[in-house]
Amino acid sequence: MTSKAQKTLAQAIKERRATPSFDGVPIPAGDLKQILEAGLHSPSGYNMQPWRFIVVQAAEQRKRLRGASYNQPKVEEASAMIVACGDADGFRNGDLEEMLRLGREGGMPEHYAEQAKSTIPNYLSNHPNIEMWLNRHVMLAFAHMMLMAEVLGYDTAPMEGFEQEKVREVLRLPLSYSVVALLAVGHLKGQDKFYGGRFDMSRTVFGEEYGKALKL
Repeated sequence: MTSKAQKTLAQAIKERRATPSFDGVPIPAGDLKQILEAGLHSPSGYNMQPWRFIVVQAAEQRKRLRGASYNQPKVEEASAMIVACGDADGFRNGDLEEMLRLGREGGMPEHYAEQAKSTIPNYLSNHPNIEMWLNRHVMLAFAHMMLMAEVLGYDTAPMEGFEQEKVREVLRLPLSYSVVALLAVGHLKGQDKFYGGRFDMSRTVFGEEYGKALKL
């Protein structure tokens, strides 16, 4: 079963709001799978795909997660909560080998694969801020999922209000996992959030160098 109300990507981007309250109606498995797969198709550095997603749908578990998220009601109201994490040890625990296997199937040159066996572990083991590296790639996947949900006719709320250690305890996360963000998915209950507006390009976009207007 798939949601019938679909938007274009342009509509989803323009009309998306951080939904304040959800009605809790379950999401069909086919739609949830499509949302998750959108995240899994996101780009990442070296194609290492360091994201890990925990989908929380059971009422009791959403209640526990709410307690780790400053008691925000939408955590319990949402049809599903997607907890987006980054795994700092993924490349040590089989991700590198699987990435290379898939890469070879897709035409990765053997000399690149052999070089990657040493360059990638060296880079990630010595990264000055591995959590920042994880956050960048996890949020790319997070945005893909959020927009796919909107395209399929769902409402979403990206959330950064949570207590990392409490979420870790509720979900029994490995120590190598860092919690990046939570995505509430479902259908709006009541009124949508007001549109806060967006800055004009003249304030935030420049051409060639800072301070020069981009001519379009």
